[in-house]
Amino acid sequence: MASHIVGYPRMGPKRELKFASESFWDGKSSAEDLQKVAADLRESIWKQMTDAGIKYIPSNTFSYYDQVLDTTAMLGAVPPRYGWNGGEIGFDVYFSMARGNASVPAMEMTKWFDTNYHFIVPELGPDVNFSYASHKAVAEYKEAKALGVDTIPVLIGPVSYLLLSKPAKGVEKTFSLLSLLGKILPIYKEVISELKEAGASWIQFDEPTLVMDLESHKLEAFTEAYSELESTVSGMNVLIETYFADIPAKQYKTLTSLKGVTALGFDLVRGTKTLDLIKGEFPKGKYLFAGVVDGRNIWANDLAASLSTLEALEGIVGKDKLVVSTSCSLLHTAVDLVNETKLDKEIKSWLAFAAQKVVEVNALAKALAGVKDEEFFSANVAAHTSRKSSPRVNNEAVQKAAAALKGSDHRRATNVSARLDAQQKKLNLPILPTTTIGSFPQTMELRKVRREYKAKKVSEVDYVEAIKKEISKVVKLQEEFDIDVLVHGEPERNDMVEYFGEQLSGFVFSANGWVQSYGSRCVKPPIIYGDVSRPKSMTVFWSALAQSMTSRPMKGMLTGPVTILNWSFVRNDQPRFETCYQIALAIKDEVEDLEKNGITVIQIDEAALREGLPLRKSEQAFYLDWAVHSFRITNCGVQDTTQIHTHMCYSNFNDIIHSIIDMDADVITIEKSRSDEKLLSVFREGVKYGAGIGPGVYDIHSPRIPSTEEIADRINKMLAVLETNILWVNPDCGLKTRKYSEVKPALKNMVDAAKLLRTQLASAK
Repeated sequence: MASHIVGYPRMGPKRELKFASESFWDGKSSAEDLQKVAADLRESIWKQMTDAGIKYIPSNTFSYYDQVLDTTAMLGAVPPRYGWNGGEIGFDVYFSMARGNASVPAMEMTKWFDTNYHFIVPELGPDVNFSYASHKAVAEYKEAKALGVDTIPVLIGPVSYLLLSKPAKGVEKTFSLLSLLGKILPIYKEVISELKEAGASWIQFDEPTLVMDLESHKLEAFTEAYSELESTVSGMNVLIETYFADIPAKQYKTLTSLKGVTALGFDLVRGTKTLDLIKGEFPKGKYLFAGVVDGRNIWANDLAASLSTLEALEGIVGKDKLVVSTSCSLLHTAVDLVNETKLDKEIKSWLAFAAQKVVEVNALAKALAGVKDEEFFSANVAAHTSRKSSPRVNNEAVQKAAAALKGSDHRRATNVSARLDAQQKKLNLPILPTTTIGSFPQTMELRKVRREYKAKKVSEVDYVEAIKKEISKVVKLQEEFDIDVLVHGEPERNDMVEYFGEQLSGFVFSANGWVQSYGSRCVKPPIIYGDVSRPKSMTVFWSALAQSMTSRPMKGMLTGPVTILNWSFVRNDQPRFETCYQIALAIKDEVEDLEKNGITVIQIDEAALREGLPLRKSEQAFYLDWAVHSFRITNCGVQDTTQIHTHMCYSNFNDIIHSIIDMDADVITIEKSRSDEKLLSVFREGVKYGAGIGPGVYDIHSPRIPSTEEIADRINKMLAVLETNILWVNPDCGLKTRKYSEVKPALKNMVDAAKLLRTQLASAK
């Protein structure tokens, strides 16, 4: 009876780590206070898994910010700008790398595979002097052991670490990151030796890049790495964990023949074809960690189906070598359903958060060993039967409308060049027009008034007046800075997806279903349980009110269908594209209502378009086809003079630039401030882009305030590859998480930089 959890959420059931971290960053509490909260969280997680009966419990999956950054710290791979002079890496250097500080910017952040989690990208080059600089993995193993829990220490595998890195500034882009393998393996050996000495009998290496399409030299690096580590891990059981997709046959062959490796972990939820590979051939004597419980969604496991899969696998690998596991770390799901005291009872019975998934894993392991909890399994069958037959899930009219979309192409009647001409005549914008991405700082007072209105402690009249006052403040501030296209600041919104989900049918919400996005930033994904439609307008009142306060264009702000889909927990009983088309039709209704009410600039954010891209190239074209189509559906009916914007953040867009162009937006704003001009290279390589584009000119995820000169320099770099008449000037994301003391000087400097360049461009004519 063996059970295993790949990893667990670290924020805490009530976001304890978030609040402790932010208090520490604000100077309101000490490092010791933060460490105490962290230690309490780790202890409670280990105890919870022990009490549930989990045999293989992970350690070192906790992080103060990000597990890849933890590996960078372990290897001493600190970029020189942070002034680290050796020794154990402390909070000052660690958090400077993650968040930047007053004098230096943060490291780049990008999406962790196809999830909404962001990791800090290592910056490496031939001159990096690697050294063992963070003993966190060993310390946390010992900490658990002192509590009576023998854990499996988890490390990001050496090859995946290098493949997820980027060449440091000044290093040739063609530099082979894998050439550093020989330099980092000695440090991995030191860590393994210390863990072994501390009593660890198992070690887990997460090598998720194995599910990607890899060239042969990258695959050879895995063989090289684990051959080199073989003698060091001798006497230990070594688990290589993969997740998020099927593992290709070529990689499977390499993985199953790695030296010194005694156990292999696979995602059998998203990697259903991997089952065929296992059934075809599995190395004798090795453990199979079968990831049958979904770590990416919140639906209760179909225990009968999983048990059937496990019984088939047991016949292949043997009873003693099969371990029941999660498909990936539970980091990507909500923490504990116990805290959802107000959730609809029927829908709650269909769900399982991280704590419940731990119980499911152990129930399956026990059932496999012949100790089946009949009551638990019967309740699971009843929940699945209820969900399939519930009338609240299905809406025939919505299904028919979405089905009718599949066979046709939805595009605006005129090409983008003609539309931009028509829009310019109406909007009369200067060159290098300035705007922001949508949200303004969400103050404590603002959050309080929303909270009290929701709790019915504040009347609707008083609530509307408070929000109106905030919008007026934001409008005046933008006019004072002379921003060209304004936003209303979104003071009425809690979250860019949740706000819409609360007004659409087919959605339900948790109270504490928080999931870490990056650092201390958490999101609470809506749960899409049924067919989606829009009962009434969602944003028109606030946008029209904001437009009435100014003569400048006011952007209507919407979240696009692909982002609503990718940032929600999506129903798993129909294809994702069907749900996406339903959402697209709902947003289309909203776009057309905004236009009817005098809003001539409408931003439909698709921040998560790239995030949903399948990891395997063979599956990408189909996804991009329906995702781009969904976006076009939302705005295909508006007039030429209505300007459609979209926004995307933190991802590598170069490989999908043609799909972005095919979205046919009039203006796209896109993150590039942390990515060291990576995005601009695609235009240097000859891609022609005729629509408006606003690559972010400063990083809003850092408290650092850029100077006018720095922003002007960034804009000049953009002007070197982009036409003057298509370039927009804007921050790289919404300002919701920043303070006004940071936002005001940053926006002033941004507008001043745009004006400075307008003057220079005019005098150069």
